[in-house]
Amino acid sequence: FTFEDTLTQIGLGYFFLYLLGLRSPRVQWIALALILIGYWGAFALYPLPGADFNWEQAGVTANWPNNLTGFAAHWNKNTNLAWAFDTWFLNLFPREHIFTHNGGGYSTLSFIPTLGTMVLGLIAGGWLRSDLSRTRKWLRLILAGILLLTAGEALGYFGICPVVKRIWTPSWVLFSGGWAMILLAAFYLIMDIVEFKIWAFPLMVIGANSITAYCMDWFFVGFIKKSLHIHLGGDFFTNLGNRLFAENGAAYGPLFEGAAVLLILWLILLWMYRKKIFVKI
Repeated sequence: FTFEDTLTQIGLGYFFLYLLGLRSPRVQWIALALILIGYWGAFALYPLPGADFNWEQAGVTANWPNNLTGFAAHWNKNTNLAWAFDTWFLNLFPREHIFTHNGGGYSTLSFIPTLGTMVLGLIAGGWLRSDLSRTRKWLRLILAGILLLTAGEALGYFGICPVVKRIWTPSWVLFSGGWAMILLAAFYLIMDIVEFKIWAFPLMVIGANSITAYCMDWFFVGFIKKSLHIHLGGDFFTNLGNRLFAENGAAYGPLFEGAAVLLILWLILLWMYRKKIFVKI
């Protein structure tokens, strides 16, 4: 039993997101602030490892070069509040071995700041669905993106809260949310204001069946790769790289193989798109 993967994190937070979706934008902003400040405070108050701390149980060492120092050390890998929670919570479930740490530093409680990211998406979606003019929608997105990006970077730079993706720190919520807003603003400008859409058709095919695409990545990719190796030969893509690139051509083999797999998956999605078969939850 683990609860740190992407879908689980979304699932743990989605009920609360649904409740917030029924509330006003003001309540959503307040909820976002409470989530980020509260989660930051909980980590900041959790004590740093003492002299008798068992570093082996945490899967890291005291002199690990990636350890942060000073106040930022409250967010170090497998010595933080979320890690301590999982050493209790995950051991409540039947398991073959006692849980001591996650090798990547991921944790169950990361769903809380992940909910903050989801709230940002909820707010952005509310702007796009509103009666505001297209120009004002774009201005809100780009301004929010710049402010969020700046705030997240500043929190990390001044050591208030490091920008760490793996445990989804509050500063990462702001930093990544800022980039997401800026990219959304860019796509909104191109697609809805300038109305230059023809280039995006391949993306539309994937987006129309995004759940299917995600599931195919899990269930079909291994089968497709095996089929390609059977019909084309196991060294086909490596040899292709050597033919196209005189230097380090073999390194491009995985790239060509991945492109071939993606093309096959996309053709399946294209067939579904043309047949108007859309899988939704």
